[in-house]
Amino acid sequence: MGLCGFHKRRGIPMVVMYEEMGVRGVPGGGVWATVVEARGDLNLEELDLGGNRLKNNDLTYIKGLSIKSLNIGGNLLQGSIDIGGWCDLRKLKVLDISENALEGELPSCLANLSSLYHLDISGNQFIGNGASIALANLTLLRFVSLSRNLFEVPYFFMSFANHSHLKILSCNQNKLVKEPTIPTWVPKFQIRVFHLSNCTTKELHNEVPNFLYYQYDLRVIDLSYNNFGGKAPLWLLENNTRTEAFLMKGNSFINRDLQFHSRPNSYMSVVDLSENKIQGQIPTNICSIFPQLLGLNLSNNILEGNIPPCLGSLDFDFYLDLSHNQLSGGIPEKLAKCDELVFLGLSNNRLSGKISPTIFSLQKLNFLYLDGNNFDGRLPSIDITIVRLSPLMVMDLSNNSLSGELPRWMSNLSKLVALSLSNNQLEGSIPRDFCHIDGLKVLELSQNNFSGPIPFCSGAQSIKHLHLNRNRLSGTLGNAFFNCSSLVTLDVSENQLTGEIPNWVGTLSTLRVLHLKANFFTGEIPIELCKLSSLSIIVLSQNNLSGPIPFCLSNLTLEPNDEKSSTRAYLAITSEFIRGDYREQTEFEMSTFGGLDEVFVPLFIENPIDEKVDYTTKRASYIYKGNILKYMSGIDLSCNRLTGEIPIEIGNLSEIRSLNLSHNNLAGNIPSTFSRLNKIESLDLSHNNLSGIIPIELLELYTLEVFNVSYNNLSGSIPSQKSQFATFDGSSYMANPFLCGPPLPKDCNEPNSPSTTAPNASNDEEESGLMDKYVFQVTFFVSYIIVLLVIVAILYINPYWRRAWFYFVEHYIKTYRYFIEDNLL
Repeated sequence: MGLCGFHKRRGIPMVVMYEEMGVRGVPGGGVWATVVEARGDLNLEELDLGGNRLKNNDLTYIKGLSIKSLNIGGNLLQGSIDIGGWCDLRKLKVLDISENALEGELPSCLANLSSLYHLDISGNQFIGNGASIALANLTLLRFVSLSRNLFEVPYFFMSFANHSHLKILSCNQNKLVKEPTIPTWVPKFQIRVFHLSNCTTKELHNEVPNFLYYQYDLRVIDLSYNNFGGKAPLWLLENNTRTEAFLMKGNSFINRDLQFHSRPNSYMSVVDLSENKIQGQIPTNICSIFPQLLGLNLSNNILEGNIPPCLGSLDFDFYLDLSHNQLSGGIPEKLAKCDELVFLGLSNNRLSGKISPTIFSLQKLNFLYLDGNNFDGRLPSIDITIVRLSPLMVMDLSNNSLSGELPRWMSNLSKLVALSLSNNQLEGSIPRDFCHIDGLKVLELSQNNFSGPIPFCSGAQSIKHLHLNRNRLSGTLGNAFFNCSSLVTLDVSENQLTGEIPNWVGTLSTLRVLHLKANFFTGEIPIELCKLSSLSIIVLSQNNLSGPIPFCLSNLTLEPNDEKSSTRAYLAITSEFIRGDYREQTEFEMSTFGGLDEVFVPLFIENPIDEKVDYTTKRASYIYKGNILKYMSGIDLSCNRLTGEIPIEIGNLSEIRSLNLSHNNLAGNIPSTFSRLNKIESLDLSHNNLSGIIPIELLELYTLEVFNVSYNNLSGSIPSQKSQFATFDGSSYMANPFLCGPPLPKDCNEPNSPSTTAPNASNDEEESGLMDKYVFQVTFFVSYIIVLLVIVAILYINPYWRRAWFYFVEHYIKTYRYFIEDNLL
């Protein structure tokens, strides 16, 4: 944006804007200096330097300017605010210093700006624990934004006690402290927009600010996420009859009966009481109380009873979220036919019955969440030549009792981004068309009874998370996922798949999670896996894989990755808003950027299907999702037929958190390089043929919580009982007959105890772990020969014993012969 000028004699104020141009003030030169030197001729009234990289010393030229509007927000200003010459900007009406790194208390000389009516100081680190003198004298203020600072509210609100013009007050994300009981103050203002959300607090249950009891013209009130307690302040709706947005989300309000006042409010657009502790039933007259409702969010409460049918009669684009309650019955027919529905969230209730086919043909429905209920029966059949399908972007019908085959019409949901049908009783084959829905990112069909071959998804370029686990799929992988370059998660575990793991797995360049557990895969682990440097979770356990562990697995970086753990980034869905003009604009506000044209109120944030991965570690199975999945990394090759030694290169996987190589036929020593696994939490090498000692270097694994080397041929002394090794009991070392030392009862100082010294690098039989077996075999053979020779010598020397021996042998032979003859007859 360049320099724009209009001569003041024409009655239009001079405006200079350098927004987002990277303008830097250079004393004595540059564009900024040129503008300032000409300030006497330009008669500037508005100066916009927002969104640049200006620092404190770049603003010295502002002093002395005769301007009415100044925007220096979004720069690099830091430290205490240096008003200095700014206090002389007495004509200033609009000041925006938001989104910098300014700190400390507001200077008292700010009170000199007596003409100021628009002040935005949000996004800094200002502090204050009482009424600010600087703000108390600015009685013309109409708009004030204190959000994202360190002010102690509602203490700070007393600064505005005499501000009769104040209309908009925003103070989100500050410190919430207990309001003093004295002095009691009654404000002179009647604000229209009040934002106080997401404030930090040490109090168990806070109370809403007292000054709200004296407000009668509120249009938007947001008290979300402050841990307010007691009853929900529904009295605000009685006092303020023109309220349009009532946002009380994420508090601790306890209402045993949700009752709104009986007087209708035709202005109300959004009611959000979600994430509280509200009980009882949804009022059946809620639609007559709020006839123009655009959004109703009562999710995450303890509501019960039926869904009021009248909710299906509301006009305009309607958002309804009643999920995570205890609602029962079915979906009212009127609601299932409401063509104004955009968002319908009924997840995790006790709803039952059949799902009406009309719900899939609502012409505005983008989000449908019916998961976690008791819906049963077959999915409805829809003739798409007659019926126009909904523009669904997200559909979640998981965790119900749905049965039958997948209807073909689902693959014609052309705008679908995420589809989940997991944990039902669906059967039949999976249509290949599902893999090729343009734009589909998430396909979750796990825990059903699907059978037949894996769907042919080769070349699918949009799908990122594919879950087909816990079904009855059979056959080989073939080319099912060849060149699916967008795949991030591939989970086909716990099926009946056979054959080898194909080499094309190396073409899945974005793969982060590979889950092939509990199938019948054979052959070796393909070295092509080593090409996938982004892989962070590999589960090949409970198969029939053989051969060595590829040493090149050490090429994996196992670094945290957002793409692995979130589907939210893949849903190009913006939040919905209501817009309104909630203050009296002056002529100057209307002609400059300083006016607040619209107030945005979040209606519903997108609610995609969370990505989840089942992974077994620390002797238990866990579901990883969100940030935990983002940082999780592990390799599970257990319960196969792998042979050879553990590659020492595996010790280079410094980011790994879980490694399970148990129940194989691995031999050789435990690599001392495992001491580099400095983030590992679970290491299981049990049920193998490992030999040698437990490397003392493993004492450096300070994050290790589970360690298991039982059922091997290890020998020598167990590492000292300190650090993490002090937490492991005897079960970690059992069935290693030549291990000694705590926590095992065997003392290493006892006679004939195994050597506790480290083996040398020679080909000595004791180093290889075979000495004990060899000694046993030789000892047994020699003892057998000696006993046999002693018996022969005794019989030769003593005639009496010789005759008794021959008599015994003859008698035994005759008895055996008679027994055989009797049985044959």
